[in-house]
Amino acid sequence: MYGRPAALERMVLNLLDNAVKFGPAEGPVHVTVGPTGEHHGQRIELTVADHGPGVDPAHRARVFERFYRSPTAQTVPGSGLGLAIVAQTVADHHGTVAVAQRPGGGAVLTVWLPPHQDRQHRPA
Repeated sequence: MYGRPAALERMVLNLLDNAVKFGPAEGPVHVTVGPTGEHHGQRIELTVADHGPGVDPAHRARVFERFYRSPTAQTVPGSGLGLAIVAQTVADHHGTVAVAQRPGGGAVLTVWLPPHQDRQHRPA
């Protein structure tokens, strides 16, 4: 995969930070990464899931906006930039990101990135 290592590292750290911040103390964070797609290798999928309160469906469309903090998020430290940075990094790398509810409670954030890009479309 081609990309900006520091930006990708920050993206992963922000996803993990959110999972730890919103999950129960000492609670597990589930992380998976690997190829996905009809013929494995079409995309790289990174999933981070926690056991916290999840993201209310009414707020899911806005969690990737800069400085947006849902009512649940306002009870914990943060600036509202973490997931905005994730979304920007994903966009810069020609990928997609989504948030969903984890069965049994909690949030699932999934990032899909292309495994490679031609030189014209690599992030600067």
